[in-house]
Amino acid sequence: MMAPRMTAPRRLQAIAAAVAAALVATMVAGCILNKPPDAAAIKEVALPTVQIPAKWTGVGAGAGVVSDNWLAGFRDDQLSAAVAEAIGHNADLRVAAARVEQAQLHAKLAGAKLWPSVDLLARGGGKLSGDGSGIQGGVLSATWEVDLWGRVRYGRAASAAQFASAQADFEYARESIAALVAKSWFLAIEAELQVQAAREAIRASEELVRLADDRTRIGVADEEDVFVARADGGGYRDALRQLELAREQAIRALEILLGRYPSAAATTTPRLPDYPGEIPTGLPSELLERRPDVIAAERRVAVAFNRIHEAKAARLPAIALTTGVSAISSDLFLLKDHDNPVWNVGANLLAPIFKGGALKTQVEIRTAEQKQAVAEYAAVGLRAFGEVESALAAEIAAREREQILTQSFADYRQAVTVVQTQFKVGSTDLRFVEQRQLALNATRSSLIRVQAEQRVQRVNLHLALGGSFEPSPATPTPAVPVGATH
Repeated sequence: MMAPRMTAPRRLQAIAAAVAAALVATMVAGCILNKPPDAAAIKEVALPTVQIPAKWTGVGAGAGVVSDNWLAGFRDDQLSAAVAEAIGHNADLRVAAARVEQAQLHAKLAGAKLWPSVDLLARGGGKLSGDGSGIQGGVLSATWEVDLWGRVRYGRAASAAQFASAQADFEYARESIAALVAKSWFLAIEAELQVQAAREAIRASEELVRLADDRTRIGVADEEDVFVARADGGGYRDALRQLELAREQAIRALEILLGRYPSAAATTTPRLPDYPGEIPTGLPSELLERRPDVIAAERRVAVAFNRIHEAKAARLPAIALTTGVSAISSDLFLLKDHDNPVWNVGANLLAPIFKGGALKTQVEIRTAEQKQAVAEYAAVGLRAFGEVESALAAEIAAREREQILTQSFADYRQAVTVVQTQFKVGSTDLRFVEQRQLALNATRSSLIRVQAEQRVQRVNLHLALGGSFEPSPATPTPAVPVGATH
């Protein structure tokens, strides 16, 4: 018995189905995406002449793995609360968080292109509706681009790498905000301590005026000493006013970081927090794998890599499979006799023939962008190494300077006591007392500045090493008194 003869429309549908099956099989067994270079490969290309030493050259680098939760090392609950407030309310950090959210949505959007596009068109009505044709019914259609060359998948991979880069940038922004709050906290305390030192200098100058006045009354000195002593006191009061302004500005800068109105109303602890002990600094070779900003730069190289292959795939033919079903009727005229509903399956081929060199230029642009990303990785990596070494050197210098200034301050204090006694008994004049007092005040101011600088450089070192200000996930987070800085 002979098989029934296949009609032309059904023959076309069968051919289209066979073509679709062949294309799907080709896609499954087709090209595999090239993977972007890993960190080691990027480092080899970006830093070919940089010889990374086995250990840090800076004196004071401790052995061991870099640890998290550096903020707790200062043992200052108010500082911890201030950092927590900044993380929750800082405007710049909210901008960075919004960028991460956008990157995540772009990655989701790029992945949506791998799925079929399904559309529905429906029309209803009768003799008096619309254009009066009386046609009613619906069309359901689906289109799916066969990603033979990986253009869509490379685009999705680029968006995913962009999202990962934004996440790393956000993490570095969080670390930077925490570090900036801590450094601003120390500088605000330093400003308050400088104000207190200036007030002590004023009290000492007032005592000197009293002594000069007494010497004038008993006839062992003239009024010039009194006028000079008063003028010196005016200089100290002027310096105090400048220091009070500096303190207010430091508090305002801190309040902006905390997301508050800059009213200079925030309070800090009355003294600098304890200085943490030695910290492990890890190995230089591990820095590029740990710092969030370096990781972000590495992900941007992956973005550029995938964009190059996306642009190359755009130069090849694009194939899309289509299918649909329609059911159409009319109250006014008889449609041509055919099955209702009608099914259809097909395929579209779009091959770029001539674009004026646009597609080739697009590949060249993406290649240049990758060169830029590699160069930026090199810049970030070198900056990371430099920041660690500089922070180590600065911390050691500040520590040694503190020891020198502490001894000098003690010596000047003894010298001032001696010369004041000599001035009281008339064995020396006001000039020598003023010189010793001025040296004492300058040394005290320098000592306060160096003590604050030590803590600032310790924060710089933590940030440069890529250590987190929070505990590691395995360590429970200690309770922080919320609002302690209010």
